[in-house]
Amino acid sequence: MTSFISHTSVDCRNAYELSEWWKNLLGYVDIEGDPNLPGHEECMIRHPESGHQLLFIEVPDEKQVKNRLHFDLRPSDRSRDEEVARLLENGATQVDDQRNIRGDGTGWVVLADPEGNEFCILRSESELAASQ
Repeated sequence: MTSFISHTSVDCRNAYELSEWWKNLLGYVDIEGDPNLPGHEECMIRHPESGHQLLFIEVPDEKQVKNRLHFDLRPSDRSRDEEVARLLENGATQVDDQRNIRGDGTGWVVLADPEGNEFCILRSESELAASQ
């Protein structure tokens, strides 16, 4: 017998604000019958098709070091660079640029959400297909 991942939890200072930010980034929605509201200490969002869930939980301590676990995101309807620009306009900050790590532009960009949690933006599926 094995276990399965129920959801992914993200520690944060403001569960509502951060869940709203990620909901916009990922196209996730509130759990039906359990809307997230300002002041909630735990806010769950889910992908409307796959059902994957993210739970944002308020904790008293600040983020202090690099994440040991992070999301690698692949844009579904635009290029990597277009997605990076969109996210920077929406409050992400750029932490590192690894687009040319191999010298051919196939790498990634490391961003951070408004609370400093790092995540990577990879090339889209269409960019991958075009390079083969």
